[in-house]
Amino acid sequence: MTEMSHPNDPTGDMARLLQAAQESLTDGMVERLTITAANGLEVVDRLNDEDTKDAVLTLIDRLTELHRSGAMDTLFQLVTLVHGCRNAVTDNMVERLFAFVEHMVNNLANEEVANLAHNAKEAMGHASREANENQSKGGMMATLSMLSKPESQQAIQFLLAFACEMRSLSIKDQ
Repeated sequence: MTEMSHPNDPTGDMARLLQAAQESLTDGMVERLTITAANGLEVVDRLNDEDTKDAVLTLIDRLTELHRSGAMDTLFQLVTLVHGCRNAVTDNMVERLFAFVEHMVNNLANEEVANLAHNAKEAMGHASREANENQSKGGMMATLSMLSKPESQQAIQFLLAFACEMRSLSIKDQ
């Protein structure tokens, strides 16, 4: 180490650097460097696959779009919110949530509700077709003429009975 290096001798500097690196590396360090290099080459090899390359380039394009539109901030805020919710939820809350979902499924997922939904859909479709076919003439006399029909009176009676029953059930539940 008594030798003085020449300030402008890059080859000698590089040789001394390599010699120092060789002397300081242990077998374990060489093994880890080799494994890291092999993993890096494996990643580079996977990037040569056309599908993988296309996927990575598409991902980069989409990330750029998210960044430009400001959606990246929204995305990270959403992730932070979900993470906070996950940390705040207790086992008791999860149990109550599943009990509520089970109760709702039991109430809504039955044959009566399915039949009611089907009948409502059919009635809406039929009413829509009939309203399109029968154009309104307008005026007071046309309304009186329509109200004089027995089916109109039955429909009004049905709606009144339904509304009165809903009202009485609502008052009873209070």
